[in-house]
Amino acid sequence: MMRRVKYLIRHRTHYRYTQPLRSAVQTLCLTPRHTDTQHVHHWRLDASVPLQPQTDAWGNHSHVLAVGAGARALLCEATGLVETLGDALHTDLHGPDPRLYRMPSPLATPDAALRDAALAAVRGQTDPLAQALDLLALVAERVAYRPGRTDARTTAAQAWQGGAGVCQDQAHVLVAACRAVGLAARYVSGYFHAQGAPELASHAWAQVCLDPAERRWLGLDVTHGCVVDARHVQTAVGPDYAACAPVRGVRSGGGHEQLTVSVEITLQG
Repeated sequence: MMRRVKYLIRHRTHYRYTQPLRSAVQTLCLTPRHTDTQHVHHWRLDASVPLQPQTDAWGNHSHVLAVGAGARALLCEATGLVETLGDALHTDLHGPDPRLYRMPSPLATPDAALRDAALAAVRGQTDPLAQALDLLALVAERVAYRPGRTDARTTAAQAWQGGAGVCQDQAHVLVAACRAVGLAARYVSGYFHAQGAPELASHAWAQVCLDPAERRWLGLDVTHGCVVDARHVQTAVGPDYAACAPVRGVRSGGGHEQLTVSVEITLQG
């Protein structure tokens, strides 16, 4: 287990529009929960319009905002101090029955090729932990981290076929592979502290439920080929990216959209 560490996080999202908006509604999943693997010392979420807090169907702290007619920009910023404890196992008493995560979802459904590969990888294994680690190795070997090959709509089957993608795709493939062999698995969005690699600060990985009755989840990071450790800060979970993206929503008007995102993670002494 890695030592516990503290991170100061700043996540800034800025939308600009070439024409005035008629309306827009956004959901922000940018607020981490205090859990048995991370302590949220303080967290603040600010936006250019009022925020309505809620707890979504997956147990995440989220906020909804509505932008009125005439706006040409939207700015939101999340800042806070989070301490991670370095444990890959996580007990989560929030959200739905973990067995729901055995169901396919739009971005994390195995096709025949992925299902056959997953079943072959765990053949003879009955222990969920051994199965999860075998599938982690399978996906890490097959789906390389290569930006620019996929987009937010790429499915697990497409990423498996293409053999490359970003952390979102790698997490989707692992979630789909786990579901193919009967394991409950979910997508996780959050942050990763990697000195000298700011492009990995906003990150995604998977969690596999080893004990649905006790709601015990194991975090697995395909990008780094490891179980989750003190470098990971979890913000939201869901069946796939579409359910727990950091910012998602709909708009009317606005013309063309320009999005600028910056994430800064600073290790605190």
